[in-house]
Amino acid sequence: MRSNSGAIRRQWQLRGVRAQINPRQINPRWMASLAAFASGAVIAIPMIADQPAAIAAVPNATTVSALATASVLANATASPVTDERASEPVLRSASAPRDETHPAVDDVVEPRFNGRPVRVKKTMMMKVTAYSPDERSCGASADGITASGYSVSTNGGRMVAADTGILPLGSIIAVPGYDAGTVVPVLDRGGAIKGNRLDVLFATHEEARRWGVRDLLVTIYEYDDGRPNGFRQSHRRR
Repeated sequence: MRSNSGAIRRQWQLRGVRAQINPRQINPRWMASLAAFASGAVIAIPMIADQPAAIAAVPNATTVSALATASVLANATASPVTDERASEPVLRSASAPRDETHPAVDDVVEPRFNGRPVRVKKTMMMKVTAYSPDERSCGASADGITASGYSVSTNGGRMVAADTGILPLGSIIAVPGYDAGTVVPVLDRGGAIKGNRLDVLFATHEEARRWGVRDLLVTIYEYDDGRPNGFRQSHRRR
């Protein structure tokens, strides 16, 4: 009889505990911790402090599992679960690595000469040779002064001789392979330079010979600031 009375008393106590616990009043974070505890996982202790009275009333793992199931169902109907990753954009062009082999439009340097902007006027196929300012190229005229009256050291010694009937003195052009294809002035002419012929200047005869003879598409430029060319020959004309 004593043993049966004890069993009946424990059953009535268990029923009372279940009656006192309302799943709607239990903190969802605490319920998730209890579910993890029942499955053998490690739980965060600070989360248990949200419902100290309810924790003291839970008698065994069976009750924990039942309450966890009820809490999951209640939360599923109250607020749907959302995946935070779904809101992330697929493409992030702003953080994409920059392709240095294809510079942006803002990185393109505007061609300039003599501190003024220039633009392409036309292109011409020309036969391009080379010369040096010494006697081996210029003979008796090797005085260091070009046909325009400017020194052969003008523009760092980078200049061109042309047929002035086609490209007047002061014209600005770019020759592929000469001075890295930058804009250079026409400041000289020569007896053998007629028609679509050019002579590019090098500091030494050896450099001029290494250039040889080349057929190239030459770009002729003009100033792009609305002002005239403004070229003036020097008084030191030959």
